[in-house]
Amino acid sequence: MSISKGGRYTCRGRVKGTNSLITESEPVTIQETVTNRTEVTLQHSWSQIFTGEKISLRCEIEGGEGKVWKYEWRAPNTISPPTSREYRISRGSGSHRGAYSCRGSSDYLFTEWSDAFTLTLSGKPRATLTAQTSKVIPAGGSVTLSCSVEGSAGWKFDWFRRDSVSSEAQLMRGNEAKRNIRVSQGGLYHCRGGRGDPAFFSEDSNEVTVEETVSNRITVTLHPSWSQIFTGEKISLRCEIEGGEGKVWKYEWRTPNTISPPTSREYRISRVSGSHRGAYSCRGSSDYLFTGWSDAFTLTVSDKPKAELRADNTAVPVGGSVTLICSVNPSSSSSSSSSSSSSSSSGWKYYWYRDEKHSEPLTTQDAVFLSNGQIRVSQEGLYRCRGGRGDPVYYTEDSQSVRINKTVTVSAADSSSAPVRLIVGLVCGVSLLIILLLLLYRCRQSKYSCFTRSIQSESHSSSSTTNHGVNQDETHEYDSLHPDEPQSVTYSLIDLKNPGKKRKHHKPEESAAYAEVKMEAAEDSLMYAEVNRPKKKKAKKKKKGTSSPAADADVYSEVQSGSSLCQ
Repeated sequence: MSISKGGRYTCRGRVKGTNSLITESEPVTIQETVTNRTEVTLQHSWSQIFTGEKISLRCEIEGGEGKVWKYEWRAPNTISPPTSREYRISRGSGSHRGAYSCRGSSDYLFTEWSDAFTLTLSGKPRATLTAQTSKVIPAGGSVTLSCSVEGSAGWKFDWFRRDSVSSEAQLMRGNEAKRNIRVSQGGLYHCRGGRGDPAFFSEDSNEVTVEETVSNRITVTLHPSWSQIFTGEKISLRCEIEGGEGKVWKYEWRTPNTISPPTSREYRISRVSGSHRGAYSCRGSSDYLFTGWSDAFTLTVSDKPKAELRADNTAVPVGGSVTLICSVNPSSSSSSSSSSSSSSSSGWKYYWYRDEKHSEPLTTQDAVFLSNGQIRVSQEGLYRCRGGRGDPVYYTEDSQSVRINKTVTVSAADSSSAPVRLIVGLVCGVSLLIILLLLLYRCRQSKYSCFTRSIQSESHSSSSTTNHGVNQDETHEYDSLHPDEPQSVTYSLIDLKNPGKKRKHHKPEESAAYAEVKMEAAEDSLMYAEVNRPKKKKAKKKKKGTSSPAADADVYSEVQSGSSLCQ
């Protein structure tokens, strides 16, 4: 027989001609394949499945309503697949990737196997957090944050915030369907996506720092607060936050030519140089609260100054003192900055020194310290000074040296005897002058005597010579005795006399002549002597042609000065 319905079939026979039944045969199952379309579907509203998610596959039989179906599944790496309509995977993994198909049976009715459904699994996703427009919250404002899990749907979002790096993240909002939120507090924000039941969560997003700007006023101040800074000094710039008490602040600096500026409140420079010139600004942050940037503080640096020393007097009066004033003025130093203070720089302590060899400064035993920069001294010497300030002390160049002298005066006892000393001095001076005049007179007399002897000697030799050139007619003649020495000469007028017979003890030769030297003043320093020669009573026989009418004339002769003659 032929059948068209599925079922479980058995048969048995009867003995022919009797009512005896033969034992029933083994049953035979006849399956009836129905034409109902079967399909495997994923029971989620999202197309992409991630490892770790809960997965549900369902076997759908089209037009199978009203029957109780039993299901068969073909699945990868499954030893005992379920017989229910749904194939559930509590936590998807890589081993669940593959093709899934199913069919249904109701009694002896069977559907065809469905087309294969290929299950793909992706790695666990990471959420992405972005700040729209800006990450900095203006004072009194807010910023918008957006969270997403790219390439899939069905997500709801959880939002977290930390108010410091070391604190735990706190859930701000959970299971938010909207992917955008607005925040008005600074902090570290992150988000994550979740879907399913129980929820499957994505990896946490990256953290986004949202800075909240506070309205606290901030300034950069110089310490010490000197009006002018010089190369080599130690200084400190300080970031001041008005109303910032009670918070732990971290600082940021913008500086010229600094690769890694400090994060502390103070920016310290141990030795200022020209490279430190420029603009300095700072801001503070406390957790995720940020101040605005301060106005720029411009640091100007001048060359090392030189102290200036002045004295009200350079001579110490008797029993008195002199005031010395030391100062450091910007105009005395060569400034390298674009502008400098016109007033004296402040903060200086002054050090005083006396004489070049003394390197130790003066103490109260050496001077009277009036005020900072002024002292009174009563000792003479070479004084100089210099200024110093800061810790460690920064010194200026030494000032120019000032010589202080002592005034020497006569005491009262000495002043009473001053007239006596004056009279004694005058008497001694006059006496000395008289003695000098007497000595001069004696010297001149000695010279005249020597001079006369010299003339007599020359006259004697001239009288014995027939060709002397003296006549008896009182004719004046000048005979140069020393033609090679015309300077500083003396002329003598000599009277030649015959002593006759009165002076018997003198019997001179006939050619001898006696000279009476008469000194007369002449021009310049010349001296003249007149020589008078007397006439003879009887003349010897005259040789023809030898008589001269000028025999009785005065004879002038040029002779050397007395000093020469006496040598």
